[in-house]
Amino acid sequence: MRVDIGNALASVASPGVSRDALDQLDETVARAHERIERGRADDEFGYASLNLPERTDAAAIEDAVEPLTDAEAILTVGIGGSALGAATVSQALGGLSADGENADAAPLYVLDNVDPARVREILAEVPLDRTAVNVVSRSGTTAETLSNFLVVREAMEAAGVDWTERTVVTTGEEGPLRELADRHDMPALDVPEGVPGRFSALSAVGLVPAAIQGHDIEGLIEGGRAGADSLAGSLFESPAYAYGAVSYALDQRGASITAMMPYEERLEYFAEWFAQLWAESLGKDGLGQTPARALGATDQHSQLQLYRAGPRDKMVTLVRARERADREIPETDIDGLAYLGGSSLGELLDAEFEATEASLAAAGRPNVRIELDRLDAESVGELLYGMEAACILAGELYDIETFNQPAVEWGKRAARGLLGGGDFEEADAVAEKTELLVK
Repeated sequence: MRVDIGNALASVASPGVSRDALDQLDETVARAHERIERGRADDEFGYASLNLPERTDAAAIEDAVEPLTDAEAILTVGIGGSALGAATVSQALGGLSADGENADAAPLYVLDNVDPARVREILAEVPLDRTAVNVVSRSGTTAETLSNFLVVREAMEAAGVDWTERTVVTTGEEGPLRELADRHDMPALDVPEGVPGRFSALSAVGLVPAAIQGHDIEGLIEGGRAGADSLAGSLFESPAYAYGAVSYALDQRGASITAMMPYEERLEYFAEWFAQLWAESLGKDGLGQTPARALGATDQHSQLQLYRAGPRDKMVTLVRARERADREIPETDIDGLAYLGGSSLGELLDAEFEATEASLAAAGRPNVRIELDRLDAESVGELLYGMEAACILAGELYDIETFNQPAVEWGKRAARGLLGGGDFEEADAVAEKTELLVK
């Protein structure tokens, strides 16, 4: 993974960071790195996330899912970090679509919402007798996840499918899902201890669907190891820290919005995964950047107008793979289009990438370039690890509790109280809503 922060410098952009300011910030990065390394060494909550490449057992995951590798579809039932990591990995490696270079991979469907219309659509679309179900919840009590799983289980039973033979569970050491797996002798994998869900992509939480699809799980973990090896006590020596430090510095100077814009369709879920990671980890105490999601080149025709000519409160991150499969553009004699003939879609996409980058710089808008060698298992693993390390570093620089999510827990308690799951004072706030109704 390469990170180019040149277009975030004050000599290019406003807001921007001067080289002198980066040098001063680098001293703080060195101290933050020492804190992160102590946390890793002690396997502290949250910091243990960065040890996953050494802890995750690819063979154990592959053994657990082996009975399901005949699946023609995969259904992940989870929410937030229990679903986004798996979707990101599978899409990046070509597993969300039956098209392209991984045409034999079973498509992945994700039930990460309780919208009844979407649930009905998915259950009508997948072949239930040939679908592998992966239900993911650390506690085994997550309301949305367990509700969807009960609906899926009922649909399988109604179709005459033995759901116990088509399900693999990823959960904590105790709880209802663990008990269910033990009772029915279903394969069960562990949610790693000390790792918040949004940091768990390089564990069984994120890797089960990819394993069922036959992707290179060890390669993903090896990419994470490469990311770990690249961490150093200077932002000038560590791509992950360069990204985390520059994001923090730009936010301090007014870039309170960070737009993640991959130029790879297979990284569209990555932008969504990044949004959760950044928002839930850093949005505390009145601090943190607001993540926005965009897709190149599609959103050059929509959001780029705002990024280039709107308020100077954004940084844009452009992501691409240096190598990719390509498709030639046919020759044509149509006036105004002939220049396209003989080039390729990949060349056009690269031109769009570089034009957007130059456009932002010409307007003095900060942007950062992230490049991968290619979209293979190692590069994807390194990218995910790098963004997690960048987020943890940024949390140290903000001096916040990176690994908790009190605002999310408040909403969970309110919803549970409304559904009769206990007496929670947060539920009382619903009745106190202020109305100004316009009909």
